[in-house]
Amino acid sequence: MLNIYCYNCCGIDVHKKMLVATIAKTDEHKVTTYQTKQFSTLTKDIKHLKQWLIDNGCKDVCMESTGKYWIPIFNILEDTCHVVITHPKYVRAIPGKKTDKKDSIWIADIFKHGLVNPSFMPPLQIRQLRDLMRYRFKLLNCRTSEKNRFQNSLTLSNIMISNVVADTFGKTAQSILKTMLSKNANLTMEDISPLLRKNLKSTPQEILDSIQGNLTYEQNSKMEICLEHYDNINKCVEKLEEAIIPLLANYQNEINLLLTVPGVQDTSAAYILLEIGADMSVFVDANHLCSWAGLTPQNNESAGKKKSVRISRTGVYIKPLLIQCANCAIKDKNCEYFKLRYEAIKKRRGHKRAIIAIARMLLTCIYHILSKNEPFNNESYKNLTESNFKSKKTKLNVHNAIKLLEQQGYKVS
Repeated sequence: MLNIYCYNCCGIDVHKKMLVATIAKTDEHKVTTYQTKQFSTLTKDIKHLKQWLIDNGCKDVCMESTGKYWIPIFNILEDTCHVVITHPKYVRAIPGKKTDKKDSIWIADIFKHGLVNPSFMPPLQIRQLRDLMRYRFKLLNCRTSEKNRFQNSLTLSNIMISNVVADTFGKTAQSILKTMLSKNANLTMEDISPLLRKNLKSTPQEILDSIQGNLTYEQNSKMEICLEHYDNINKCVEKLEEAIIPLLANYQNEINLLLTVPGVQDTSAAYILLEIGADMSVFVDANHLCSWAGLTPQNNESAGKKKSVRISRTGVYIKPLLIQCANCAIKDKNCEYFKLRYEAIKKRRGHKRAIIAIARMLLTCIYHILSKNEPFNNESYKNLTESNFKSKKTKLNVHNAIKLLEQQGYKVS
């Protein structure tokens, strides 16, 4: 018989328009009674649910993370109940015996016996900031899409200004292109001369030749819309950053600690902190954090045979960010350990596995830095570099060969 860890708990089956809640009360004889009630997802009904739980003395609640529908329920119940959010795959009911009421009872039963794997839920302020930073990430992706769309139209129109300037979206290139789009015609030397800046490496004639293309009305209209959308996205990003920066002041100490890690810059430090939170006690150890971020391979063993596995698909926001930080860390000249470690793994396993390994090392460092509230210790990694890599790079000349033979017990005459 399974042990009972929670004698008064609630399981909630969440949907878009309604939710079904079941309170499971277990007496001293381990007999469980159930009370099921249905509520709508309007704010007033969720508050009625909260009061119903308080009246029944229920402070432990479990529900699955169905889309975004669980978030308003969690926000209202958070201050009075211990709410556990879990992935739907951990509480899936048996097919063929599935109703809303049975689902809520099933969630309450497995939660009662401690069989639910809770999801990581950071504090409210971290969650709100994380939502803003993720929205900024989405806006930057949209901006990149518009830049690619604009560059594609330039290529179709045979306008090769990208061959003669460093950045198509730089000040000089943009001023020339906007002038050309407004006139909807090829420009002359008199038109572009006032727009050129002194630090250009290309000559005015080269720039003029690069913009002599075949600009149609359709491509002209498309590029004007792309530029307008691009400028609007930049304004939105600026407004978003104005809202984010004051809120990050409460976590400036943690951000400063993360900035000591090789490959981590200002923006990436804020992203990492808001994804994993500032309290590392919610994770069992560094390996648990790496597994949560999707940087460890899954277990797939049967009949004593271990099958080849890949890293999991979790960590859709933090994993790409850590990989970018890892690519910067292997180029950091102040800490050569990550570069040498990357090269050693790359020889055996290839670039992709090697960079994932470096990303996991960085996240492990971040875990211990936030746990101990100490900056990154570069000296310890210098010692590791000397002991693991530098000593192996001794040139084998005559003097070193004789010394090696003498160390092995031979006499050289």
